[in-house]
Amino acid sequence: MKVSGDSSSNDYTHPSLSTFLENSLADRYHLHGESDRKSPVALLLIDYINDLEFPEGEQLLRQALPAARKTAALKRRARREGVPIIYVNDNFGRWRSDFQKQVRHCLEDGVRGEKMVRLLLPTKEDYFVLKPKSSAFFDTTLHTVLNHLGTKKLILTGVAADVCILFTAHDAHLRDYEIVIPSDCVASESKTDTRVALKNMQKSTHALVCRSEEIDFHGLLQHKKAA
Repeated sequence: MKVSGDSSSNDYTHPSLSTFLENSLADRYHLHGESDRKSPVALLLIDYINDLEFPEGEQLLRQALPAARKTAALKRRARREGVPIIYVNDNFGRWRSDFQKQVRHCLEDGVRGEKMVRLLLPTKEDYFVLKPKSSAFFDTTLHTVLNHLGTKKLILTGVAADVCILFTAHDAHLRDYEIVIPSDCVASESKTDTRVALKNMQKSTHALVCRSEEIDFHGLLQHKKAA
């Protein structure tokens, strides 16, 4: 992919983005005219592709690793039931970056978050949305993607529960989405911070807070069909 400036010396070549577009985005956003499978429910993985290279990163990692393991198991079950999986990730201020490059950075540069990222590597079937702020909805294409998929129920996982999950849940509630939050699939810097955030979301957004093993994807999909 090239972005041309006033002269050839300003040309910018981004092979990783070009490859990613060619191999996955064309099908994902049906640039070839194919339609995605509709689903009333979607699984969101928020800020799991994260190097955790900030002062509180070690503290967050201790809480996030168990949540990532539970989320990986939940993702496998979602995949088997045909539930769309959407990675929503901060761009960490790297405005010339892309999702593929962020994944590679977390895997190859010896960062603190590598173990977490390896548990939740995206596949070509997954969707992704880059976000500039805490909410997965603010100034992103997420609502458009969900509308296209026919999704009205969101299962929120990721970090941090008291920031990005919290803001996303409130924005989802304002857009009339139903919200499910598996308590063992979200994490903050402390268990106390996570508990407080979950109580906030349960009260303010009417989110269903449960354990991940309690989520019945088949039942959620069949319930919509029966309705």
